[in-house]
Amino acid sequence: MRLGSYVAGGWHRGDRELQPLRDATTGQVIAEASSAGIDFEGVLAHARTVGGPALRRLTFHERAAQLKALAKHLTELKEEFYTLSFATGATRADSWVDIDGGIGTLFAYASRGVRELPDARVYVDGEVEALSKSGRFVGQHVCVPREGAALHINAFNFPVWGMLEKLAPTLLAGMPAIVKPATATAYLTELVFRRIVESGLLPEGAVQLICGSVGNLFANLSGQDVVSFTGSAQTAGRLRSHPAVIGQAVRFIAETDSINSCVLGADAAPGTPEFEAFVREVVREMTAKAGQKCTAIRKALVPAAWLEAVTDAMRAALAKVVVGDPRREDVRMGPLASSGQRAEVLARIAELRREAQLVAGMTVELAGAEAERGAFVAPTLLVAREPVSAQRVHTVEAFGPVCTLLPYESTGEAMDFARRGEGSLVASVFTADDGIARELALGLAPYHGRLLFVNGDCARDSTGHGSPLPGLVHGGPGRAGGGEEMGGLRGVMHYLQRTAVQGSPTTLAAITGRWVRGAREVTTGTHPFRRALPELTIGETLYSAEREVTLEDIERFAHLSGDTFYAHMDEEAARRNPLFGGRVAHGYFLVAAAAGLFVDPPYGPVLANYGLDRLRFAKPVRPGDRIKVRLTCKSKTLRAGKGYGEVTWDTEITNQDGEVVASYDVLTMVSEAPVGGA
Repeated sequence: MRLGSYVAGGWHRGDRELQPLRDATTGQVIAEASSAGIDFEGVLAHARTVGGPALRRLTFHERAAQLKALAKHLTELKEEFYTLSFATGATRADSWVDIDGGIGTLFAYASRGVRELPDARVYVDGEVEALSKSGRFVGQHVCVPREGAALHINAFNFPVWGMLEKLAPTLLAGMPAIVKPATATAYLTELVFRRIVESGLLPEGAVQLICGSVGNLFANLSGQDVVSFTGSAQTAGRLRSHPAVIGQAVRFIAETDSINSCVLGADAAPGTPEFEAFVREVVREMTAKAGQKCTAIRKALVPAAWLEAVTDAMRAALAKVVVGDPRREDVRMGPLASSGQRAEVLARIAELRREAQLVAGMTVELAGAEAERGAFVAPTLLVAREPVSAQRVHTVEAFGPVCTLLPYESTGEAMDFARRGEGSLVASVFTADDGIARELALGLAPYHGRLLFVNGDCARDSTGHGSPLPGLVHGGPGRAGGGEEMGGLRGVMHYLQRTAVQGSPTTLAAITGRWVRGAREVTTGTHPFRRALPELTIGETLYSAEREVTLEDIERFAHLSGDTFYAHMDEEAARRNPLFGGRVAHGYFLVAAAAGLFVDPPYGPVLANYGLDRLRFAKPVRPGDRIKVRLTCKSKTLRAGKGYGEVTWDTEITNQDGEVVASYDVLTMVSEAPVGGA
């Protein structure tokens, strides 16, 4: 089978410089790949001129809907992906992380897109900045899609998740992507990508695929493009220093292999839940995906007094791991992805053994497989008994089922050993002592992108040391690449341009689609609660009648709510309060009274009030003060297919002197269709 590259709207198969791709277990050639003959300048042009405009015509919510539809489509086909995934050396459990994890990331970003982004093409970042005393000149940060292409260069170990975890935030941002999978396992990526194209769910040009080298693509990058890379630090450094990347200031996101640590706390003695969980986790990280994970534990740091106990427990656990053909149900660990990867791992083990003693591994009985055909490496455990003077165990990574135990004498020494990795994706700590957890958290955070703390209370619920999650950043400083992938909306922001916009409140409201205080108000003569969602205009405003706040109001509210705080009920004590100088109304009474002033009672388009945002009490209200309310439609978002949308109302309560006493956003659900007497 010759793999295809999907470029400029069609499939291309190179007919020269073919690279054979082999089944990791049998060594049989199952595919060939080549990108020879591709017009890489044309690939970029297609993304910029066809895919980009098509995506930017959609709102964030429309793009989120496409991600959700795509995730559902791929879910229906995943058994086909599982079958081919065995060829990569992955067991079914390994493939679940890769395939279901990738599809799950699409679902996660689809959900976040609807919940956290507007149904618009512009994302408003932060609050309005006042730039003049009069309030007639303000500033606002906005984010819009970059008008280039996102080049995704992925590693061999997760051919599905690696592609989808980058595509999800990129497409949600509205930027087209060019996917470059690692060639060794590109056959699985190509299959999933082919099903994406066949679905017709994405606009033409939104995604392209290159199986093989990227030719002169880098030379044609521009300042609007983004490169997102996963792989070795050496390759990342070479690509980051490309003249076009430097000269055009191309945004470059890197997530690279790192020396990740796992720490057994000084309190976690043999027999404790933390000790048992530590052993399970290190063994799992060594054997899942045959240790071919950028987050895998490479150094396990244990109190010196328990080194032998840990060694014995891990040796016993590893002896139970069945290694062989991943297609067999009893096999827990398959081969590495390729024979080249096997040779690389064995060379790195040889380096580590110059400082560490082999205590388990190097030979293993295979289940249903032949060692001379497959890329097998036994789960290999080493012990470095002199970690203070050692160097290689802190800098050399064997990207396979390999881990080194390092004894430490103090928590500070454990911290030092973990930091010697010079920047890591993740470290985990197994301790029931929150003092130890805090010390390690503060000391390790500058050198790590993620920290996992496990004790007996959360061990069952923990997602594990090596599990990147869509809502948390995946990346790390220094050797780990200095980038951040995913992390909720942080991942989307890589593909958006943040721009500071300055002008009048009315101009900014027109640009952002969100009303700004001081902007032009709209009055229609109809109560805004009488108007269905499509009828509402941004800036539509209601000014309420006035209400006097009485001492009786304050006392009745106190007895009804049970809030008898002295500032509301004890005149003498309240007079001693320098902020009040006497009895004042409850803040929450003001909010309730304001609702009584602006709510339109009869049945109508407003379906529910589901919350308040940004509530602030600015000035006390005393008995005899008179309050009124300004209610303005700040923003509205349709929930497609739900029959309703969400409306945010900018709300201010003022006193008889026109002073703001409280401000907040009222959040309501409003019908898409007119109802009641509307």
